[in-house]
Amino acid sequence: MTMTPVNLSSTVADDEPPVSLWRDAWHRLLRNKLAVAGLAVVILLAFVAVFGPWLTPYDFLTQDLSARNQAPSLAHLFGTDDLGRDVFSRVVYGTRTAFVVAIVVTAIAVVIGVTLGAMAGFFGGMFDRVVMWFTDMTMSVPNLLLVVVINASLKTPITAWMEARYQATLNPFYRETIWVDFLLVFGSMALISWPPYARLVRAQVLSIRGRPYVTAARALGLTNRLILMRYIVPNAIGPLIVSVSAGLGTAMVLESAFSFLGVGVNPPTPSWGNMISDGLRVWQHYPHLLAAPAAVLGLATVAFSFLGDGLNDALNPRGSK
Repeated sequence: MTMTPVNLSSTVADDEPPVSLWRDAWHRLLRNKLAVAGLAVVILLAFVAVFGPWLTPYDFLTQDLSARNQAPSLAHLFGTDDLGRDVFSRVVYGTRTAFVVAIVVTAIAVVIGVTLGAMAGFFGGMFDRVVMWFTDMTMSVPNLLLVVVINASLKTPITAWMEARYQATLNPFYRETIWVDFLLVFGSMALISWPPYARLVRAQVLSIRGRPYVTAARALGLTNRLILMRYIVPNAIGPLIVSVSAGLGTAMVLESAFSFLGVGVNPPTPSWGNMISDGLRVWQHYPHLLAAPAAVLGLATVAFSFLGDGLNDALNPRGSK
C-alpha cells in the first residue's frame, strides 16, 4: 500500500494570509490600550470639529447679557462667559479652529520637510549642506520670537491693504480679518515646524539610498525623481507617520499658546488659547471659563501623545514580540 505524500508547507502557506507590515502594525496598535484610547479621542474630536457647530444648542457668537457668567447647568453645559455666550458652543467651535490649524500647518510643514529632506539625503553634496544649514538656523531661532516678529511686521500692512481694497470695492470679504489671522498663523507655524520632518526624512533616505533595490533601479535607467517617489520616500514613511501624529498635537498646543499671547487667532473667533487667556483673568471667580478649554486642550494633547507612542511601537519591527 503506497501513501501519497502531503506537502504540509504548501498547506500551511495556503491557510495563512500573506505577511503584511501594515496589517501587523495595525494588530500591534490595537493591542495597545492607551493608543486605542488616544485614537478614539482623536476620532471623537475630529467628528466634533466637522459636525459639532451644527449640533450645539447655541451659536458661538450669540450674546445674552441676562445670562452672564452663569455656572455650568443643563441649559449651558460649560456655563456662560462675561457676554452671556455659551462656553460649550465656543469650545466646540474652538475644536474646529484647532484641527484646521493643526492639519493645514502640519500638511505644509510635511510637504516642505519631506521635499527638502529627501532631496538633501538623496543628492548630498553642497545641496545637502545648504539645506541642513538652513534647517539648523531655523531651529536655532526661538519659535515664539519668530512668530511674534512675523505677526508684528506683516499683520498691520496686510490689514491696511484689505481695508483699502474694501474702500475701493465695498466687497465685505476684505472686512473679514480672520483670514489674516489664519494666514499668518499657518505661515509662521509652518515656518517653524518643517525642520524636524526634513531631518527625519534625510536620515531615512541616507540609510535607504544604498539599498540593492535602489541600485537596481538606477541600473535600469530610472530617473532620480522616479526613484525618490517610488522607492525611497515610501520606505521612509513609517517614522514620518509617527512624527506627524505627534506633530498634530504639538501644532494644537502651539496655536493655543500663540492665541493665548495674542499673536494667533484673535476674538471673536473661538480658540482654546484665547478662551484660556480670557478665563485666566477671572478664574478665581468663574473657574469654569478656564477649566473647560484647558481640559479639552489637555485631553487632545494626551490623546495625540498616546497615539504617537502607540504608532511608534506598532511601526517599529523591533517592538514586535
